[in-house]
Amino acid sequence: MHGHSHPHDDGSHPDHGGHGHSHAPKDFGRAFALGIALNAGFVVVEATYGILANSMALVADAGHNLSDVLGLVAAWIASVLVKRAPSARFTYGLRGSSILAALFNAVTLLVATGAIIAEAIGRFFEPAPVAGTTVMVVAGIGILINGFTAWLFASGGRDDINLRGAYLHMLADAAVSAGVVLAGLVILATGFNGIDPVVSLIIAGIIIAATWGLLLDSLRMALAAVPPGIDPAAVRACLAGQPGVTGLHDLHIWPMSTTESALTAHLVLAQAPGDGFLRDSADLLRTRFGIAHTTLQVELEGRTACTLPKDCVA
Repeated sequence: MHGHSHPHDDGSHPDHGGHGHSHAPKDFGRAFALGIALNAGFVVVEATYGILANSMALVADAGHNLSDVLGLVAAWIASVLVKRAPSARFTYGLRGSSILAALFNAVTLLVATGAIIAEAIGRFFEPAPVAGTTVMVVAGIGILINGFTAWLFASGGRDDINLRGAYLHMLADAAVSAGVVLAGLVILATGFNGIDPVVSLIIAGIIIAATWGLLLDSLRMALAAVPPGIDPAAVRACLAGQPGVTGLHDLHIWPMSTTESALTAHLVLAQAPGDGFLRDSADLLRTRFGIAHTTLQVELEGRTACTLPKDCVA
């Protein structure tokens, strides 16, 4: 005997109006469009004035912003693809694209950071004069644009690693732009152009710090690890504590997307359960752990369907 429970395409559940795992609001498409337009325009402005002002800090920040624009595009595409209906080939739809987008976001950021570090180190050996006023004005505009874009994704970033990547990048950009403003101020006050590559390296450190957790989380999700925030031991104890359950094996929990999780398990019972057992168990997992897609197989004691040792996961 087996059974499963999962939400409809609109996020509602067959037995309930919703489930315990939140989803990004439908109007985030507008936030993506606005964020991409603002940041793409600013990249052009910042790179141009960075070259004219001979500021590596501005050019570095422009490169970082460009990688964020690419990340926003990838996240937006993924947010659309996750809504695609399942097909015969893609039986879960394209929900996993949001995980790939988060991973792409993290990798492109780290690649851009490597380029920033290399150029900044080069500036230590070949320092150049920097137009401090231009640096301050352009970076000040960046604070406003990046701060506003981060605000657009603040609410969705709490529950969706895909949106969290966009939010963290924009928030880091605002902080980075503030650092560039500080560099321009130091240059104006002291004439010390060496502060420019120093700030570039600080920018790189901030990017790495903000991105490392995203990279690890997205890698784990891509490898079908138990999603962050779900304690597999607690899930096992919850299922083992269900009435009539005498054993549990082949428990698997994995992310279907950056917002949805799935579970399969074999439950051993002393006798055949009632009609509501599977439904009640799935409801419990959904409300307590946010696992929306549950498949449970019931096995009666002495009649287990798991016959090969390699297939039996404790």
